[in-house]
Amino acid sequence: MTGYASAQAQLSQLGFEGVRIGIEIRSVNSRFLDLSFKMNDDLRSHEPALRELFMRALKRGKVEAKLSLDHQDPSVLAQPSDKFLQEIFKLQELIQSHLPQASPLSVHEVIKLNTQGSQTPPQIRETLIALTDSALEQLIQARATEGKRLVDSLLERIQQLKALTHQAGPLIPLLIEQQRQRFLDRWHEALSIGSNQVNADSAQDRALTEATAFAIRIDVSEELTRLASHLTEIETCLTQKNIKEGVGKRLDFLIQELHRESNTLGSKSTTMELSKISVDMKVLIEQMREQVQNLE
Repeated sequence: MTGYASAQAQLSQLGFEGVRIGIEIRSVNSRFLDLSFKMNDDLRSHEPALRELFMRALKRGKVEAKLSLDHQDPSVLAQPSDKFLQEIFKLQELIQSHLPQASPLSVHEVIKLNTQGSQTPPQIRETLIALTDSALEQLIQARATEGKRLVDSLLERIQQLKALTHQAGPLIPLLIEQQRQRFLDRWHEALSIGSNQVNADSAQDRALTEATAFAIRIDVSEELTRLASHLTEIETCLTQKNIKEGVGKRLDFLIQELHRESNTLGSKSTTMELSKISVDMKVLIEQMREQVQNLE
């Protein structure tokens, strides 16, 4: 599910006056959990611990976490030491001796290198973990709010699908009887223009047998029953007091089954009315399929 969260903290209590650490988390829809981290190099060593936090808290979604370590006041930037500047100068001369076209370092680049080279205190790990926990809690709350809207939307479509199922139910006996009568009419017509030697009773029995076999092929009562059963199970999953972990994957499976039954309903249809019901079902099921992928 989509969501956004952010958190910041000052590092003055760790002896870094004017230095702020921050985290931003963005989440978009995805069937699986896809994590990516953007951070300063001096924070990269903390990535495994942060990744573990994310994997415990989230199950699905394409999640991007951006961590930053910023100096809010340039006046508190660490002054480069003479040794550092000498090393940078020697390194620049060495590079330019092999690559004359290389541009010399600017003052900004030197300050940035000096900042990146400074060691962050070991205690920053605790601050970073606490900050990430806070941001994840915000993200989960945001995703929960969106999840409630998705559940309401899914329940609305379930009711629409149930209504279509109820519409299709009474059509089945009528369609079967129509097909039986159609076969009989055709056989009677064939008898009227055929040989008089054909036994009428035998022909009628054959017609009824053919009509019954065809009626069995077009009977969609089982499909409608399974559709109703799947819809009830989906509704139960969405309305239970505490939605179980991993319900999204279970709903994925049930939506696939709904799609299968609606396809069969359409393939067996012999009337425009039933075909239209099948098409309307497929539209609603496809909308549900896209929404279900956003639920955990």
